[in-house]
Amino acid sequence: MVIYLPGDHHESEAAVEPSFDELTPREIVIELDKYIVGQAAAKRAVAVALRNRVRRQKLTPEMAEDVLPKNILMIGPTGVGKTEIARRLARLAGCPFVKVEASKYTEVGYVGRDVESMVRDLVETSIDMVREEKLDEVAERAEHAAEERVLDLLLPASPPPASDSTDASNNSTSTPRIEAPRTDQMDRTREKLRAQLRDGKLDQRLVEVDVRERSTPAFEIVSSQGVEEMDINVKDMLSGIFGQQKRRRRMTVAEAFDYLIQEEENKLIDMDQVTRLAVERAEQMGIIFIDEIDKIAGRESGHGPDVSREGVQRDILPIVEGTTVNTRYGMIRTDHILFIAAGAFHISKPSDLIPELQGRLPIRVELTALTEGDFVRILTEPKNALIKQYVALLDTEGLKLTFSDDAIATLARYAVMVNEQTENIGARRLHTILEKVLDEISFEAPDMKKKNVKIDGAYVTRQLADIVKNQDLSRYIL
Repeated sequence: MVIYLPGDHHESEAAVEPSFDELTPREIVIELDKYIVGQAAAKRAVAVALRNRVRRQKLTPEMAEDVLPKNILMIGPTGVGKTEIARRLARLAGCPFVKVEASKYTEVGYVGRDVESMVRDLVETSIDMVREEKLDEVAERAEHAAEERVLDLLLPASPPPASDSTDASNNSTSTPRIEAPRTDQMDRTREKLRAQLRDGKLDQRLVEVDVRERSTPAFEIVSSQGVEEMDINVKDMLSGIFGQQKRRRRMTVAEAFDYLIQEEENKLIDMDQVTRLAVERAEQMGIIFIDEIDKIAGRESGHGPDVSREGVQRDILPIVEGTTVNTRYGMIRTDHILFIAAGAFHISKPSDLIPELQGRLPIRVELTALTEGDFVRILTEPKNALIKQYVALLDTEGLKLTFSDDAIATLARYAVMVNEQTENIGARRLHTILEKVLDEISFEAPDMKKKNVKIDGAYVTRQLADIVKNQDLSRYIL
């Protein structure tokens, strides 16, 4: 139960964020701007694609079945925000989301991960999401039931007093009078224990709990397709055959309480309903982000023993255009799953993909390389900005770290310089540069007597100048 204080009522109402269904494309872009700098075209594309999912849900079932998602191909160098846009989008929408690398799949007939495993991973993610939501719904009831079971362990019910048959008729009227005070005393003792349990005074007391154990025999299955391809979960099947054994274990009250809460939650959750909702959510709202798709771009005319990149594309094609995949939770249709593919395409071109796959990625978005001004914004503006992360980390040591404006500008300038001289890895360069600049402070922080440290441009230059000048050294360090 939530109790609002007179002064806090309006603040609590203002803190409630709008639901995903209420977010317009413009508001989705604003939410993405809180974490990702620049790339307005990519943000607009994914915002429209996500909003179209909300619009589709309001159509008639017949029309909605024919409205397919417009899959997106993001083209841009590494470290400019392709993966982060997709990840933040899925988190904002509360959709099942899975990120896979196209380069780790092999075509059918070779040992390795099959492309259908990406759909299985998506369903598993959806199951976890729905289960967590159901756990939140039953958490209060599960905690109450676990508390009662812990109290039963601490204060077992006393057996009823044995009475002879000859005295039964004489004591029939006096027994209730004797039992009533005893029951009242037990209730008072139980309530005292409940108060002590809630205050944590009984956490270290030892109790004995019946713990369930699965007695599944140890075995190994060797399959050319991998365990993920097995349609039947053998472990679950065998646990039903061999049953679950119980054994008594001594543990503290705190440990027993946590264990019993989990047990009660499992009793209260209907896994059949969870599975049904999760499968529907994966089919209708799932997002699969296929990274490094440029690594499988290319067409080979020859045939040989090596894994064909074009063969992997042809295996991915039916998943993207819509097919049915067999999973341990049943058949999953991929028609309405949103696919976002991404690649640097610095060696190959999008036109190197097979035409059928190109046609299934109708929205093309090019992400631009980051400038020095973008680096300054990345260091300071987002909610999870790097500067804020390092300040918070060192604050745990009691060290107050501040960065001057010229220090941030110098960091950005060096990041651009090293990206130009060596490989351009985008915003990830800021991680290596900041680690190098703060290396000494991070190491000495617990022992430093001066607890207020200001980083200026001169300090940044002193830490980085020699390394940046020596290109051979910067290739290995920065």
